[in-house]
Amino acid sequence: MHASVVTVAFEGVDARRVDVEVQQLSAEQPSFTIVGLADKAVAESRERVRGAFAGIGLALPSKRIIANLAPADLRKEGNHFDLPVALALLASMGVIPPDALSGWAAIGELGLDGRIAPVGGALPAAVAADAMGLGLICPEPNGPEAAWAGDVAVLAPRSLIALVNHFKGTQVLRRPEPGAMRSGERVPDLREVKGQESAKRALEIAAAGGHNLLFVGPPGSGKSMMAARLPGLLPPLTPKELLETSMVWSVAGLIERGALTRDRPFRAPHHSASMAALTGGGLRAKPGEASLAHNGVLFLDELPEYSAQALDSLRQPLETGEIIVARANAHVRYPARFQLVAAMNPCRCGLGGAGRGACGKAPRCQRDYRNRISGPMFDRIDLTVEAPPVTAADMALPPPAEGTAEAAARVLRARDMQADRLRAAGIDPETAQDQAINARASGELLDRFATPDEPGKALLMKAGEVGGLTARGWTRTLRLARTIADLDGCDGVLRRHIAEALIYRRSTADAHDAFEARRGGSSAPHETVTPAW
Repeated sequence: MHASVVTVAFEGVDARRVDVEVQQLSAEQPSFTIVGLADKAVAESRERVRGAFAGIGLALPSKRIIANLAPADLRKEGNHFDLPVALALLASMGVIPPDALSGWAAIGELGLDGRIAPVGGALPAAVAADAMGLGLICPEPNGPEAAWAGDVAVLAPRSLIALVNHFKGTQVLRRPEPGAMRSGERVPDLREVKGQESAKRALEIAAAGGHNLLFVGPPGSGKSMMAARLPGLLPPLTPKELLETSMVWSVAGLIERGALTRDRPFRAPHHSASMAALTGGGLRAKPGEASLAHNGVLFLDELPEYSAQALDSLRQPLETGEIIVARANAHVRYPARFQLVAAMNPCRCGLGGAGRGACGKAPRCQRDYRNRISGPMFDRIDLTVEAPPVTAADMALPPPAEGTAEAAARVLRARDMQADRLRAAGIDPETAQDQAINARASGELLDRFATPDEPGKALLMKAGEVGGLTARGWTRTLRLARTIADLDGCDGVLRRHIAEALIYRRSTADAHDAFEARRGGSSAPHETVTPAW
Protein backbone atom coordinates (compact mmCIF):
# COMPACT_ATOMS: atom_id res chain seq x y z
CA MET A 1 0.00 0.00 0.00
CA HIS A 2 1.23 3.52 -0.84
CA ALA A 3 1.00 6.56 1.45
CA SER A 4 2.69 9.97 1.58
CA VAL A 5 3.11 13.02 3.78
CA VAL A 6 4.81 16.40 3.27
CA THR A 7 7.87 17.60 5.15
CA VAL A 8 10.60 20.17 4.45
CA ALA A 9 14.34 20.33 3.84
CA PHE A 10 16.17 23.43 5.07
CA GLU A 11 18.42 25.50 2.82
CA GLY A 12 19.49 28.30 5.12
CA VAL A 13 16.29 29.80 6.50
CA ASP A 14 14.31 28.65 3.46
CA ALA A 15 12.27 25.46 3.81
CA ARG A 16 11.79 23.49 0.60
CA ARG A 17 8.99 20.98 0.15
CA VAL A 18 9.84 17.29 0.40
CA ASP A 19 7.29 14.51 -0.21
CA VAL A 20 7.83 11.40 1.90
CA GLU A 21 6.39 8.38 0.09
CA VAL A 22 6.20 4.92 1.63
CA GLN A 23 5.35 1.74 -0.25
CA GLN A 24 5.21 -1.88 0.89
CA LEU A 25 6.28 -4.58 -1.55
CA SER A 26 6.02 -8.33 -1.26
CA ALA A 27 9.39 -9.94 -0.64
CA GLU A 28 10.84 -13.09 0.85
CA GLN A 29 13.35 -11.07 2.85
CA PRO A 30 11.79 -8.14 4.84
CA SER A 31 13.74 -4.87 4.63
CA PHE A 32 13.37 -1.15 5.31
CA THR A 33 15.15 1.25 2.94
CA ILE A 34 15.22 5.06 2.77
CA VAL A 35 16.19 6.60 -0.58
CA GLY A 36 16.38 10.16 -1.86
CA LEU A 37 19.90 11.56 -1.24
CA ALA A 38 19.66 11.25 2.55
CA ASP A 39 22.56 11.94 4.90
CA LYS A 40 23.56 9.60 7.72
CA ALA A 41 21.15 11.13 10.26
CA VAL A 42 18.23 10.61 7.86
CA ALA A 43 19.34 7.10 6.91
CA GLU A 44 19.35 6.19 10.60
CA SER A 45 15.69 7.22 10.82
CA ARG A 46 14.65 3.68 9.93
CA GLU A 47 16.09 2.35 13.19
CA ARG A 48 14.52 5.10 15.27
CA VAL A 49 11.18 4.49 13.55
CA ARG A 50 11.51 0.74 14.18
CA GLY A 51 12.25 1.39 17.86
CA ALA A 52 9.42 3.93 18.22
CA PHE A 53 6.94 1.46 16.71
CA ALA A 54 8.08 -1.18 19.19
CA GLY A 55 7.68 1.39 21.96
CA ILE A 56 3.97 1.84 21.17
CA GLY A 57 3.33 -1.86 20.58
CA LEU A 58 3.56 -2.05 16.78
CA ALA A 59 5.76 -4.19 14.55
CA LEU A 60 6.90 -3.37 11.04
CA PRO A 61 5.22 -5.41 8.28
CA SER A 62 7.14 -8.44 7.05
CA LYS A 63 7.57 -6.86 3.65
CA ARG A 64 10.05 -4.82 1.71
CA ILE A 65 9.43 -1.21 2.80
CA ILE A 66 10.74 1.68 0.70
CA ALA A 67 10.61 5.29 1.93
CA ASN A 68 11.33 7.77 -0.87
CA LEU A 69 12.19 11.39 -0.12
CA ALA A 70 11.34 13.42 -3.22
CA PRO A 71 12.77 15.30 -5.05
CA ALA A 72 15.62 12.83 -5.23
CA ASP A 73 18.27 15.41 -6.22
CA LEU A 74 17.74 17.59 -3.13
CA ARG A 75 20.03 16.62 -0.26
CA LYS A 76 18.12 15.72 2.93
CA GLU A 77 19.91 16.55 6.19
CA GLY A 78 18.89 16.57 9.82
CA ASN A 79 16.92 14.66 12.41
CA HIS A 80 13.45 16.02 11.59
CA PHE A 81 12.57 13.37 8.98
CA ASP A 82 11.75 10.67 11.58
CA LEU A 83 8.16 11.74 12.19
CA PRO A 84 7.08 12.14 8.53
CA VAL A 85 8.58 8.73 7.67
CA ALA A 86 6.73 7.16 10.62
CA LEU A 87 3.42 8.85 9.71
CA ALA A 88 3.60 7.76 6.07
CA LEU A 89 4.37 4.21 7.21
CA LEU A 90 1.46 4.24 9.69
CA ALA A 91 -0.87 5.37 6.91
CA SER A 92 0.39 2.64 4.57
CA MET A 93 -0.24 0.08 7.35
CA GLY A 94 -3.80 1.35 7.86
CA VAL A 95 -3.14 2.38 11.48
CA ILE A 96 -4.36 5.90 10.68
CA PRO A 97 -6.81 6.84 7.90
CA PRO A 98 -5.00 7.17 4.54
CA ASP A 99 -6.41 10.64 3.88
CA ALA A 100 -5.69 11.97 7.38
CA LEU A 101 -2.29 13.35 6.36
CA SER A 102 -3.38 15.13 3.20
CA GLY A 103 -3.56 18.57 4.82
CA TRP A 104 -0.42 18.38 6.92
CA ALA A 105 3.35 18.75 6.83
CA ALA A 106 5.37 17.13 9.61
CA ILE A 107 8.76 17.47 11.33
CA GLY A 108 10.10 15.75 14.42
CA GLU A 109 12.62 13.30 15.85
CA LEU A 110 11.45 10.04 17.41
CA GLY A 111 12.69 8.46 20.60
CA LEU A 112 12.81 4.70 20.99
CA ASP A 113 9.90 4.87 23.44
CA GLY A 114 7.67 6.71 20.94
CA ARG A 115 8.15 10.21 22.27
CA ILE A 116 8.59 13.06 19.76
CA ALA A 117 11.73 15.07 20.51
CA PRO A 118 12.17 18.76 19.58
CA VAL A 119 14.04 19.80 16.44
CA GLY A 120 15.35 23.06 15.01
CA GLY A 121 13.56 25.04 12.34
CA ALA A 122 9.94 24.81 13.55
CA LEU A 123 9.22 28.46 12.73
CA PRO A 124 10.45 28.44 9.09
CA ALA A 125 8.77 25.04 8.65
CA ALA A 126 5.45 26.50 9.83
CA VAL A 127 5.85 29.50 7.51
CA ALA A 128 6.56 27.16 4.59
CA ALA A 129 3.60 24.91 5.48
CA ASP A 130 1.32 27.94 5.58
CA ALA A 131 2.58 29.01 2.12
CA MET A 132 1.70 25.53 0.83
CA GLY A 133 -1.78 25.70 2.35
CA LEU A 134 -0.97 23.00 4.92
CA GLY A 135 -0.90 22.70 8.68
CA LEU A 136 2.19 21.62 10.62
CA ILE A 137 2.69 18.64 12.91
CA CYS A 138 5.68 19.24 15.18
CA PRO A 139 7.00 18.12 18.60
CA GLU A 140 5.22 19.45 21.66
CA PRO A 141 8.17 21.66 22.78
CA ASN A 142 8.22 23.27 19.28
CA GLY A 143 4.47 24.02 19.25
CA PRO A 144 4.63 27.51 20.85
CA GLU A 145 7.36 28.45 18.36
CA ALA A 146 5.41 27.23 15.31
CA ALA A 147 2.30 29.06 16.52
CA TRP A 148 4.09 32.39 15.89
CA ALA A 149 3.78 31.75 12.12
CA GLY A 150 0.25 33.19 12.04
CA ASP A 151 -3.02 31.41 11.34
CA VAL A 152 -1.40 28.13 10.28
CA ALA A 153 -2.94 25.04 11.92
CA VAL A 154 -0.48 23.40 14.34
CA LEU A 155 -0.55 20.01 16.06
CA ALA A 156 2.10 19.52 18.74
CA PRO A 157 1.84 15.98 20.18
CA ARG A 158 4.12 14.78 22.93
CA SER A 159 4.28 11.22 21.62
CA LEU A 160 3.53 9.15 18.54
CA ILE A 161 0.66 7.34 20.26
CA ALA A 162 -1.02 10.69 21.09
CA LEU A 163 -0.88 11.65 17.41
CA VAL A 164 -2.31 8.27 16.34
CA ASN A 165 -5.16 8.67 18.83
CA HIS A 166 -5.86 12.16 17.50
CA PHE A 167 -6.21 10.94 13.91
CA LYS A 168 -8.38 8.00 15.06
CA GLY A 169 -10.66 10.39 16.95
CA THR A 170 -10.07 9.05 20.46
CA GLN A 171 -8.04 12.08 21.60
CA VAL A 172 -8.12 15.74 20.60
CA LEU A 173 -4.95 17.81 20.30
CA ARG A 174 -5.52 21.53 20.61
CA ARG A 175 -3.55 24.19 18.77
CA PRO A 176 -0.72 25.45 21.00
CA GLU A 177 -0.55 29.10 21.99
CA PRO A 178 2.40 31.23 20.81
CA GLY A 179 5.29 31.39 23.23
CA ALA A 180 5.97 34.29 25.53
CA MET A 181 7.38 37.59 24.30
CA ARG A 182 10.14 37.87 26.84
CA SER A 183 12.28 40.84 27.69
CA GLY A 184 15.99 40.44 27.20
CA GLU A 185 18.70 40.71 29.77
CA ARG A 186 19.10 44.03 31.48
CA VAL A 187 21.46 46.27 29.51
CA PRO A 188 23.87 48.26 31.72
CA ASP A 189 23.36 52.02 31.74
CA LEU A 190 25.59 54.43 29.85
CA ARG A 191 25.61 56.60 32.98
CA GLU A 192 28.07 54.14 34.51
CA VAL A 193 30.74 55.16 31.97
CA LYS A 194 32.83 58.03 33.33
CA GLY A 195 34.80 60.20 30.96
CA GLN A 196 35.11 59.15 27.28
CA GLU A 197 32.67 61.83 26.10
CA SER A 198 33.85 61.69 22.48
CA ALA A 199 33.57 57.89 22.45
CA LYS A 200 30.05 58.06 23.87
CA ARG A 201 29.14 60.60 21.20
CA ALA A 202 30.40 58.19 18.53
CA LEU A 203 28.39 55.37 20.12
CA GLU A 204 25.22 57.48 19.92
CA ILE A 205 25.87 58.33 16.26
CA ALA A 206 26.46 54.67 15.46
CA ALA A 207 23.18 53.71 17.13
CA ALA A 208 21.22 56.45 15.35
CA GLY A 209 22.34 55.46 11.85
CA GLY A 210 23.33 51.80 12.24
CA HIS A 211 26.97 52.60 11.41
CA ASN A 212 29.95 50.33 11.93
CA LEU A 213 32.15 51.50 14.80
CA LEU A 214 35.71 50.84 16.00
CA PHE A 215 37.08 51.81 19.43
CA VAL A 216 40.86 52.12 19.71
CA GLY A 217 42.43 52.48 23.14
CA PRO A 218 44.63 50.89 25.82
CA PRO A 219 43.34 48.17 28.17
CA GLY A 220 40.92 49.44 30.79
CA SER A 221 39.80 52.50 28.87
CA GLY A 222 36.17 51.26 28.66
CA LYS A 223 35.93 50.04 25.05
CA SER A 224 34.07 46.80 25.81
CA MET A 225 32.10 48.57 28.52
CA MET A 226 30.71 51.07 26.04
CA ALA A 227 30.01 48.45 23.37
CA ALA A 228 27.97 46.41 25.86
CA ARG A 229 25.70 49.44 26.36
CA LEU A 230 24.88 49.83 22.67
CA PRO A 231 21.82 47.50 22.72
CA GLY A 232 20.14 49.84 25.20
CA LEU A 233 20.32 52.67 22.64
CA LEU A 234 18.77 50.71 19.77
CA PRO A 235 15.02 50.65 19.06
CA PRO A 236 13.22 47.27 19.36
CA LEU A 237 12.84 44.96 16.39
CA THR A 238 9.95 45.68 14.03
CA PRO A 239 7.51 42.78 13.41
CA LYS A 240 9.20 41.95 10.09
CA GLU A 241 12.66 42.08 11.65
CA LEU A 242 11.45 39.93 14.55
CA LEU A 243 10.25 37.21 12.15
CA GLU A 244 13.48 37.30 10.11
CA THR A 245 15.72 37.14 13.18
CA SER A 246 13.65 34.45 14.88
CA MET A 247 13.77 32.23 11.79
CA VAL A 248 17.58 32.29 11.87
CA TRP A 249 17.61 31.47 15.57
CA SER A 250 15.03 28.73 14.99
CA VAL A 251 17.21 26.99 12.38
CA ALA A 252 20.10 27.23 14.84
CA GLY A 253 17.93 25.64 17.54
CA LEU A 254 18.25 28.59 19.92
CA ILE A 255 14.56 29.27 20.61
CA GLU A 256 13.30 27.69 23.84
CA ARG A 257 9.60 26.93 24.27
CA GLY A 258 8.70 29.45 21.58
CA ALA A 259 9.88 32.46 23.60
CA LEU A 260 10.81 35.39 21.34
CA THR A 261 12.21 38.82 22.17
CA ARG A 262 12.06 42.22 20.47
CA ASP A 263 15.52 43.10 21.77
CA ARG A 264 18.08 43.27 19.00
CA PRO A 265 20.67 40.47 19.01
CA PHE A 266 24.09 41.23 20.46
CA ARG A 267 26.67 38.59 19.59
CA ALA A 268 30.23 38.74 20.92
CA PRO A 269 32.28 35.75 19.68
CA HIS A 270 35.77 35.09 21.07
CA HIS A 271 38.69 36.15 18.91
CA SER A 272 39.63 32.49 18.41
CA ALA A 273 36.44 31.98 16.35
CA SER A 274 37.06 30.45 12.93
CA MET A 275 35.72 31.68 9.60
CA ALA A 276 32.99 29.00 9.69
CA ALA A 277 32.00 30.08 13.21
CA LEU A 278 31.58 33.69 12.04
CA THR A 279 29.96 33.19 8.65
CA GLY A 280 28.37 29.76 8.98
CA GLY A 281 29.16 26.36 7.58
CA GLY A 282 30.00 22.93 8.87
CA LEU A 283 28.42 19.60 8.00
CA ARG A 284 24.88 21.02 7.81
CA ALA A 285 25.81 24.64 7.00
CA LYS A 286 24.51 26.08 10.25
CA PRO A 287 24.23 29.88 10.63
CA GLY A 288 27.30 31.63 12.02
CA GLU A 289 27.65 34.52 14.46
CA ALA A 290 27.16 37.09 11.69
CA SER A 291 23.75 35.61 10.82
CA LEU A 292 22.77 35.20 14.47
CA ALA A 293 23.45 38.95 14.78
CA HIS A 294 21.02 39.69 11.88
CA ASN A 295 19.19 42.98 12.59
CA GLY A 296 21.43 43.45 15.61
CA VAL A 297 25.06 43.96 16.64
CA LEU A 298 28.16 41.84 16.06
CA PHE A 299 30.83 42.87 18.58
CA LEU A 300 34.41 41.82 17.84
CA ASP A 301 36.69 42.54 20.79
CA GLU A 302 40.47 42.46 20.23
CA LEU A 303 39.87 42.89 16.49
CA PRO A 304 43.46 42.27 15.24
CA GLU A 305 43.58 38.98 17.15
CA TYR A 306 41.02 37.41 14.80
CA SER A 307 42.50 35.53 11.89
CA ALA A 308 42.83 37.55 8.69
CA GLN A 309 40.73 34.96 6.84
CA ALA A 310 37.90 35.22 9.38
CA LEU A 311 37.85 39.02 9.30
CA ASP A 312 37.98 39.28 5.53
CA SER A 313 35.09 36.82 5.25
CA LEU A 314 32.90 39.55 6.78
CA ARG A 315 33.68 42.09 4.06
CA GLN A 316 31.02 40.88 1.63
CA PRO A 317 28.15 40.53 4.15
CA LEU A 318 28.90 44.03 5.45
CA GLU A 319 28.01 45.28 1.95
CA THR A 320 25.30 42.83 0.83
CA GLY A 321 23.58 41.96 4.12
CA GLU A 322 23.68 38.22 3.44
CA ILE A 323 26.05 35.27 3.58
CA ILE A 324 26.13 32.54 0.95
CA VAL A 325 27.81 29.32 2.05
CA ALA A 326 29.00 27.62 -1.14
CA ARG A 327 28.80 23.84 -1.10
CA ALA A 328 29.41 21.22 -3.76
CA ASN A 329 25.71 20.60 -4.42
CA ALA A 330 24.04 23.82 -3.27
CA HIS A 331 24.49 27.42 -2.16
CA VAL A 332 23.01 28.04 1.29
CA ARG A 333 21.93 31.61 1.97
CA TYR A 334 21.61 33.19 5.42
CA PRO A 335 20.65 36.82 6.10
CA ALA A 336 23.41 38.81 7.82
CA ARG A 337 22.39 42.46 8.02
CA PHE A 338 24.29 43.35 11.18
CA GLN A 339 25.99 46.38 12.69
CA LEU A 340 29.69 45.78 13.31
CA VAL A 341 31.19 47.17 16.51
CA ALA A 342 34.82 46.37 17.25
CA ALA A 343 37.51 47.24 19.76
CA MET A 344 41.28 47.03 19.63
CA ASN A 345 44.38 48.11 21.49
CA PRO A 346 46.66 50.62 19.76
CA CYS A 347 49.46 48.04 19.58
CA ARG A 348 50.36 44.53 20.67
CA CYS A 349 51.48 45.54 24.15
CA GLY A 350 48.34 47.61 24.51
CA LEU A 351 50.01 50.79 25.71
CA GLY A 352 50.27 52.77 22.50
CA GLY A 353 52.73 55.47 21.61
CA ALA A 354 51.81 58.24 24.06
CA GLY A 355 51.22 58.87 27.72
CA ARG A 356 52.49 57.15 30.82
CA GLY A 357 53.98 53.73 30.13
CA ALA A 358 54.17 54.38 26.39
CA CYS A 359 55.29 51.56 24.13
CA GLY A 360 59.00 51.81 23.43
CA LYS A 361 58.56 50.40 19.93
CA ALA A 362 56.15 53.09 18.73
CA PRO A 363 55.20 53.95 16.04
CA ARG A 364 56.36 50.75 14.34
CA CYS A 365 54.58 48.52 16.87
CA GLN A 366 51.29 50.35 16.26
CA ARG A 367 51.68 50.22 12.49
CA ASP A 368 52.43 46.49 12.46
CA TYR A 369 49.48 45.78 14.75
CA ARG A 370 47.06 47.81 12.61
CA ASN A 371 48.33 46.08 9.48
CA ARG A 372 46.85 42.81 10.75
CA ILE A 373 43.53 44.28 9.60
CA SER A 374 43.19 44.74 5.86
CA GLY A 375 42.60 48.14 4.29
CA PRO A 376 39.27 47.09 2.71
CA MET A 377 38.05 46.03 6.16
CA PHE A 378 39.01 49.40 7.65
CA ASP A 379 37.25 51.10 4.73
CA ARG A 380 33.96 49.49 5.79
CA ILE A 381 34.13 51.02 9.28
CA ASP A 382 32.29 54.33 9.41
CA LEU A 383 33.49 55.61 12.78
CA THR A 384 36.93 55.12 14.30
CA VAL A 385 37.26 56.78 17.70
CA GLU A 386 40.08 56.79 20.21
CA ALA A 387 39.33 55.87 23.82
CA PRO A 388 42.17 57.39 25.88
CA PRO A 389 43.01 56.09 29.35
CA VAL A 390 40.52 57.13 32.03
CA THR A 391 42.26 59.25 34.66
CA ALA A 392 41.78 59.22 38.40
CA ALA A 393 40.16 62.66 38.09
CA ASP A 394 37.56 61.15 35.74
CA MET A 395 36.81 58.33 38.14
CA ALA A 396 36.37 60.76 41.05
CA LEU A 397 33.64 62.65 39.20
CA PRO A 398 29.96 61.99 40.01
CA PRO A 399 27.94 59.94 37.48
CA PRO A 400 27.09 61.83 34.27
CA ALA A 401 23.77 63.63 34.14
CA GLU A 402 22.71 61.77 31.01
CA GLY A 403 22.54 58.01 30.58
CA THR A 404 21.04 55.40 28.30
CA ALA A 405 17.46 56.73 28.49
CA GLU A 406 18.36 60.22 27.27
CA ALA A 407 20.66 58.97 24.50
CA ALA A 408 18.09 56.37 23.38
CA ALA A 409 15.45 59.11 23.08
CA ARG A 410 17.70 61.09 20.73
CA VAL A 411 18.46 57.96 18.73
CA LEU A 412 14.73 57.24 18.36
CA ARG A 413 14.05 60.78 17.12
CA ALA A 414 16.85 60.43 14.55
CA ARG A 415 15.46 57.10 13.37
CA ASP A 416 11.99 58.63 13.07
CA MET A 417 13.45 61.31 10.80
CA GLN A 418 14.98 58.59 8.61
CA ALA A 419 11.64 56.79 8.38
CA ASP A 420 9.85 60.04 7.47
CA ARG A 421 12.33 60.66 4.64
CA LEU A 422 11.68 57.20 3.23
CA ARG A 423 7.94 57.80 3.28
CA ALA A 424 8.48 61.13 1.52
CA ALA A 425 10.38 59.21 -1.17
CA GLY A 426 7.47 56.77 -1.52
CA ILE A 427 9.26 53.92 0.29
CA ASP A 428 7.72 51.95 3.16
CA PRO A 429 10.39 51.71 5.90
CA GLU A 430 8.77 48.52 7.23
CA THR A 431 9.37 46.60 4.01
CA ALA A 432 12.45 48.34 2.56
CA GLN A 433 14.82 47.32 5.34
CA ASP A 434 17.82 47.55 3.02
CA GLN A 435 17.39 51.34 3.15
CA ALA A 436 15.64 51.78 6.50
CA ILE A 437 18.63 53.43 8.19
CA ASN A 438 21.27 55.88 7.00
CA ALA A 439 24.07 53.30 7.04
CA ARG A 440 22.30 51.48 4.19
CA ALA A 441 20.86 54.46 2.31
CA SER A 442 21.10 54.15 -1.48
CA GLY A 443 22.84 56.65 -3.73
CA GLU A 444 19.50 57.99 -4.91
CA LEU A 445 18.42 58.76 -1.34
CA LEU A 446 21.79 60.36 -0.58
CA ASP A 447 21.54 62.57 -3.65
CA ARG A 448 18.10 63.68 -2.56
CA PHE A 449 18.53 64.06 1.20
CA ALA A 450 22.26 64.10 2.03
CA THR A 451 23.72 66.57 -0.46
CA PRO A 452 25.71 69.02 1.71
CA ASP A 453 25.58 72.79 1.44
CA GLU A 454 28.27 74.54 -0.58
CA PRO A 455 30.79 74.95 2.32
CA GLY A 456 30.22 71.32 3.25
CA LYS A 457 30.68 70.18 -0.34
CA ALA A 458 33.92 72.16 -0.62
CA LEU A 459 35.21 70.56 2.60
CA LEU A 460 34.33 67.07 1.37
CA MET A 461 36.05 67.76 -1.97
CA LYS A 462 39.18 68.93 -0.15
CA ALA A 463 39.17 65.85 2.07
CA GLY A 464 38.80 63.62 -0.96
CA GLU A 465 41.76 65.24 -2.69
CA VAL A 466 44.07 65.43 0.32
CA GLY A 467 42.97 62.40 2.34
CA GLY A 468 42.40 60.03 -0.56
CA LEU A 469 38.82 59.00 0.22
CA THR A 470 37.76 55.95 -1.74
CA ALA A 471 34.39 55.90 -3.50
CA ARG A 472 33.09 53.78 -0.62
CA GLY A 473 34.60 56.21 1.88
CA TRP A 474 32.92 59.16 0.12
CA THR A 475 29.50 57.47 0.30
CA ARG A 476 29.94 56.39 3.90
CA THR A 477 31.02 59.90 4.88
CA LEU A 478 27.80 61.29 3.41
CA ARG A 479 25.73 58.67 5.25
CA LEU A 480 27.52 59.47 8.49
CA ALA A 481 27.04 63.21 8.05
CA ARG A 482 23.33 62.63 7.38
CA THR A 483 23.05 60.80 10.72
CA ILE A 484 24.86 63.57 12.57
CA ALA A 485 22.45 66.07 11.03
CA ASP A 486 19.52 63.92 12.14
CA LEU A 487 20.78 63.98 15.73
CA ASP A 488 20.98 67.77 15.43
CA GLY A 489 17.43 67.85 14.08
CA CYS A 490 18.57 69.46 10.80
CA ASP A 491 16.84 68.81 7.50
CA GLY A 492 19.99 69.61 5.53
CA VAL A 493 23.60 68.47 5.82
CA LEU A 494 25.85 71.36 6.83
CA ARG A 495 29.60 71.89 6.87
CA ARG A 496 29.89 71.07 10.56
CA HIS A 497 28.24 67.71 9.96
CA ILE A 498 30.69 66.89 7.17
CA ALA A 499 33.61 68.00 9.37
CA GLU A 500 32.58 65.74 12.25
CA ALA A 501 32.01 62.82 9.90
CA LEU A 502 35.51 63.24 8.43
CA ILE A 503 37.04 63.16 11.90
CA TYR A 504 35.43 59.82 12.62
CA ARG A 505 36.33 58.33 9.26
CA ARG A 506 39.97 58.05 10.24
CA SER A 507 41.72 57.42 13.53
CA THR A 508 44.32 59.81 14.90
CA ALA A 509 47.11 57.35 14.12
CA ASP A 510 45.97 56.89 10.52
CA ALA A 511 45.64 60.64 10.07
CA HIS A 512 49.17 61.03 11.48
CA ASP A 513 50.56 58.56 8.94
CA ALA A 514 48.72 60.23 6.07
CA PHE A 515 49.97 63.65 7.12
CA GLU A 516 53.56 62.45 7.41
CA ALA A 517 53.37 60.84 3.97
CA ARG A 518 52.10 64.10 2.47
CA ARG A 519 54.69 66.39 4.01
CA GLY A 520 57.56 63.91 3.58
CA GLY A 521 58.95 64.54 7.04
CA SER A 522 58.76 63.13 10.52
CA SER A 523 57.50 64.40 13.81
CA ALA A 524 58.05 63.42 17.39
CA PRO A 525 56.59 59.97 18.02
CA HIS A 526 54.19 61.23 20.69
CA GLU A 527 53.01 64.31 18.81
CA THR A 528 49.32 64.61 17.90
CA VAL A 529 48.93 65.86 14.34
CA THR A 530 45.76 67.37 12.93
CA PRO A 531 44.82 66.28 9.40
CA ALA A 532 45.37 68.93 6.72
CA TRP A 533 41.69 69.33 5.94
